[in-house]
Amino acid sequence: MKLYTRRGDGGDTDLFGGPRVGKDDLRVEAYGAVDELNACLGVCRAESAHDDLRGMLETVQGRLFDLGGALATPSAEHREKSGVPELQPEDVAALEAHIDALERDLPPLKRFILPGGCKASAAFQVARSVCRRAERCAVALQRDALVPEPSLRYLNRLSDLLFVMARVENRRADIAELEWAGIDR
Repeated sequence: MKLYTRRGDGGDTDLFGGPRVGKDDLRVEAYGAVDELNACLGVCRAESAHDDLRGMLETVQGRLFDLGGALATPSAEHREKSGVPELQPEDVAALEAHIDALERDLPPLKRFILPGGCKASAAFQVARSVCRRAERCAVALQRDALVPEPSLRYLNRLSDLLFVMARVENRRADIAELEWAGIDR
């Protein structure tokens, strides 16, 4: 089977078990943003020198493939029949457990911090911002169509985890976080 089909050359694409839609459709935008996030997490995994963080990311990347598949399938009935996996409340709980465990070794935040520091931390901050965009796309889609539960909670919590991972990378690299001084100017 060839990688290219030419079916999308006119700006349309097939949804899984559904109709053809424009590539600018809210559903395509949502699963495209999740795909972009997944690619960013691949960069984070490549940049991180820490097995614990890379292991968490590998699991998250798998869940993001599940989420992308669910978002690409407009019908809950078709998702169920085809076996497209959906995120579960336990997936959100796992992110929360990672956040709690990683935060134990971090100083409490007193101000906003500027993204940056070591390369891995900067990569996590980029991924965090892409995650927020994926969340906004999923919220926009939810206004018009069913978004599987608990997709929005997962994306919201994932952006928090990525922020904490960025902080962990700087802490482990012994790089001080730069606090935003905007309010004190």
